[in-house]
Amino acid sequence: MVQELVIAVVAAASAGALYLSAAAKVVKQYERGVVLRLGRLRNDVRGPGFTMVIPGIDRLHKVNMQIVTMPVPAQDGITRDNVTVRVDAVIYFKVVDAANAVIQVEDYRFAVSQMAQTSLRSIIGKSDLDDLLSNREKLNQGLELMIDSPAVGWGVQIDRVEIKDVSLPETMKRSMARQAEADRERRARVINADAELQASKKLAEAAAQMSAQPAALQLRLLQTVVAVAAEKNSTLVLPFPVELLRFLERAQQPGQQTESQPQQAVRPPQRPTQEQPERPAQAHPERTGQPQPQPQPRTRAQKSQSGAPVPTPAVLAGTAHARSSRSKPFARH
Repeated sequence: MVQELVIAVVAAASAGALYLSAAAKVVKQYERGVVLRLGRLRNDVRGPGFTMVIPGIDRLHKVNMQIVTMPVPAQDGITRDNVTVRVDAVIYFKVVDAANAVIQVEDYRFAVSQMAQTSLRSIIGKSDLDDLLSNREKLNQGLELMIDSPAVGWGVQIDRVEIKDVSLPETMKRSMARQAEADRERRARVINADAELQASKKLAEAAAQMSAQPAALQLRLLQTVVAVAAEKNSTLVLPFPVELLRFLERAQQPGQQTESQPQQAVRPPQRPTQEQPERPAQAHPERTGQPQPQPQPRTRAQKSQSGAPVPTPAVLAGTAHARSSRSKPFARH
């Protein structure tokens, strides 16, 4: 009798232990428990900690409430300006209503993934290439709104969506590289021109200051010589100062004037340089037998008007004698 009573107690204890092990559930801090009793949703969502359910009647679904990071597979698309691109993204979301995440959608993770892919394709078709490359913040906000609208009914909140990478064809990359190089060259030329303008203004101001003091030019020249000579790898040619050349020129001017005066006194008479018309050729006096007409001597007033120096009487006598000797015909023996 006692033995049968002990066996019954042991059986009841084991049954109770089995019941407790089947009914006892532990919900973690980052989870929420949704209970379905005979297929019907219980209004109370089990919080974190120890909880009990009826085995065989209640069914507990644990829903993770943490933020889920899900990569969106790369999608091929054509932008609005007809450029083929390949874009991938990443999405951050979390469950805010555990009951709707279990009841309203079969698998909220798969649903969010598919919605993100279709929304990403739609964004690619509505955007230009420049927007995908430089204006991603606006596209991220638009993509987030497109995914978050249907996800609200699933008890899912989209926290953030980011476009991760944009892959371009090689030809487009080369074209963009040439465009960037041309833009950089344009900016470099503008900067150089601006620098030249500022330097010219400063040089003009420096020249105005140095022109007031001639010694400043000499000091600047010496500074330049010192800067060039510091290298010690080139030949330096130092020009003479202009003031020294002017001093030598002024020193030579009195001597030149004293030497030029006696040269003008002994200068021989010159005939006027006026062009005279050509005279017809005359026959030689020896052949024709006629005397050659002698030229009329000019007076001193006529020669002074022509601009030639007036010779002395001795010079005039010698010149007349030479002319008379040349005008006599040669006598044949």
